[in-house]
Amino acid sequence: MIDWQDLHHFAALARAGSLSAAARELGVDHATVGRRIAALERALDLRLIDRRPRTSPLTVDGRAIAELVAGMEENVEAIRRYSKSAVSGLSAAVKVSAPPSIAAHLLAPKAALFHTHHPNITLTIAGIARSVALNSGEADIAVRMIRPEESDLLVRRIGAMRFGLYAIPPLAQTPEEDWVFIGYDAAMEHLTQQTWLRSLLNGRPIVFRATDVFGQLEAARAGLGVVALPRFLGDREAGLVRLPTEIPSPTRDLWLVTYPDLRRSPAIRAVMDFVADVVGQSCPLRDASDSAV
Repeated sequence: MIDWQDLHHFAALARAGSLSAAARELGVDHATVGRRIAALERALDLRLIDRRPRTSPLTVDGRAIAELVAGMEENVEAIRRYSKSAVSGLSAAVKVSAPPSIAAHLLAPKAALFHTHHPNITLTIAGIARSVALNSGEADIAVRMIRPEESDLLVRRIGAMRFGLYAIPPLAQTPEEDWVFIGYDAAMEHLTQQTWLRSLLNGRPIVFRATDVFGQLEAARAGLGVVALPRFLGDREAGLVRLPTEIPSPTRDLWLVTYPDLRRSPAIRAVMDFVADVVGQSCPLRDASDSAV
């Protein structure tokens, strides 16, 4: 008999490429992933992976099994979505994935109000920078900064994230040619806001880098330098002021994403309305400072 959990662990390895990466995805230790895959190999009497120090590439048989397992996972997830959508009442557990700044600074502070109106819905908000895989059950609803390309998803534009340049008042009053900057680390150079920040440097240095916006915000609060922040975050910081810029700041659309069958669930609809309202208030589609058309 083949154990579904063995297949589930193997599918994670096939996606991630290594035992440690699969373990992080599943929230277990790498030894557990190794044991599960070894058990699957014994059950199938096939060698599925080449065991190397840093990676675990699939064998020819492993690639064939991985394709079959991927189809099984999609069917299992479809069953999960159907069962959740079939629940008629406002009683369910719903998980929302969103960029960390939106999750922490927009959605989480409003969770208490949501709970007051929907006490039987258990809401989970996950601040995740990457786009989670809705088809593998990582989340029921996602807020994304890139419009999804999957044709089977329900997609709705709910807001626009605008950016600004910020610093503490004493630094803002110094000559612009003396400014120094705070930015993302090298792995995040592709981000829209980081590209905009680089366009403003004019030879001035980035003196501090962080992997996330929260580290950058703390450094800016301490007066280390000038930082690019989402305006919903920077404008609320009493200790920071927004600086004028010659190059207009970028805007990133925000998309609410789920599967159409989940939309039939009253609990899912309630959470979608909550997320859309909260994001829309702080990141409106049309900026109030825009001139009238």
